[in-house]
Amino acid sequence: MTADAEPADPAVPAERAEPAERAVPAAEFYTDEYAVDPYPTYARLRADCPVRLVASPRFESYLITRYDDAREALTDPRLSKDLYGPEQHYLRFFGPNSEGLNKNMLNSDPPEHSRLRRLVSQAFAPRRIEALRPRVERIVDELIGAIAPRGESDLMHDFAVPLPMVVICDLLGVPKGDHEQVLAWTQVIRTSGSASRPPQQERAAVQQVQSLLHGYLAGLVRAKRTTPDDDLISALIDVCDQGGRLSERELVSTAFLLLFAGHQTTADFIGNAMLALLTNPDQLDLLRARPELLPTAIEELLRFDGPLPVASPRVATEDVEYDGVRIPRGAAVGVVLNSANRDPDHFTDPDRLDVTRERGPHLGFGHGVHYCLGVSLARMEARIGIGALLRRLPDLRIAVPVDQLRRLPPASPFRGLLELPVSFTSTAIH
Repeated sequence: MTADAEPADPAVPAERAEPAERAVPAAEFYTDEYAVDPYPTYARLRADCPVRLVASPRFESYLITRYDDAREALTDPRLSKDLYGPEQHYLRFFGPNSEGLNKNMLNSDPPEHSRLRRLVSQAFAPRRIEALRPRVERIVDELIGAIAPRGESDLMHDFAVPLPMVVICDLLGVPKGDHEQVLAWTQVIRTSGSASRPPQQERAAVQQVQSLLHGYLAGLVRAKRTTPDDDLISALIDVCDQGGRLSERELVSTAFLLLFAGHQTTADFIGNAMLALLTNPDQLDLLRARPELLPTAIEELLRFDGPLPVASPRVATEDVEYDGVRIPRGAAVGVVLNSANRDPDHFTDPDRLDVTRERGPHLGFGHGVHYCLGVSLARMEARIGIGALLRRLPDLRIAVPVDQLRRLPPASPFRGLLELPVSFTSTAIH
């Protein structure tokens, strides 16, 4: 889970900043090979052109790939997250239909960001998150209990996606009877680009779902205002009604951000982490033998193959320079977190998974004021979930050749699997 997750409703921009160089075409960069393993591409960029203009199906952006540059860029005040500024950067990037769900703390700068984050941060205080542990453990137990007797499972469908979705829905106060529908809507956004439909139809489907989600969340806010409960949306309504510290639009947009960011990246991370362990059996065996390594392993797995390869867009408010490359005012900038986390100048043997690696300053949760708000919850879900899978599913193995696994499309803002078929020795429910 990360507060720097990608906004919804990707669309082809109507205009672009004047490039200082020719962008690498999307077809040359976002290949099928890149979707499977982007790390050789990142290594070439770090070595040859660590700041490079690259086109995607949505917009052109300067990708920053070295660790030192990435860490600096994440806190550079000249790189704005306010995509609703005077030049309407957000409309240029994602189209006019997404404002109702995306004008929130993710897409804002201080002092607006500070105000919005402060209003939400109490809900994610470590003490409150720790109180969720019994509920997370029960959800994990129920999900594994359903698959353990079968001896096979698609871990994405049966575990990685529903676990964080149920947790965040409980935290927000989404009624249990609505979980399945909300999950279906969010998966349309998550898997955008992986369907066989033409891009225009795909964008229309995303926009339709976004409209449905906006209507649902607005209706949920109305219901909670009439009948409040001990949940986050009710708490946000209370903040909204106390002197207008949170506008109605900000309330709905914040609810969407927490709903989507609260499960999307955690689901993808659990899938990526299990795949990394299953394809590195020595590390899998070590972690099973020494479960006390799990907290360290979670950080290493996030460094090794994080779910958010590129931080959500920033916009240069003036000409800036990184590694001798001028990034012109108005240009989009993408900080490549997964490249920075494999930078050999900061991590020894970075392409090797090592669950005993001492916890280092990886950028998987971001850095600076936009550092992941839900880091405590994400770590808890991953530790409990992955630990239980390793403990309760004996002889766990991938059920298909790795190169046949279906993944999110190459240009997706997320890195994750559409499926993870596994087999194991079936066990009785306990």
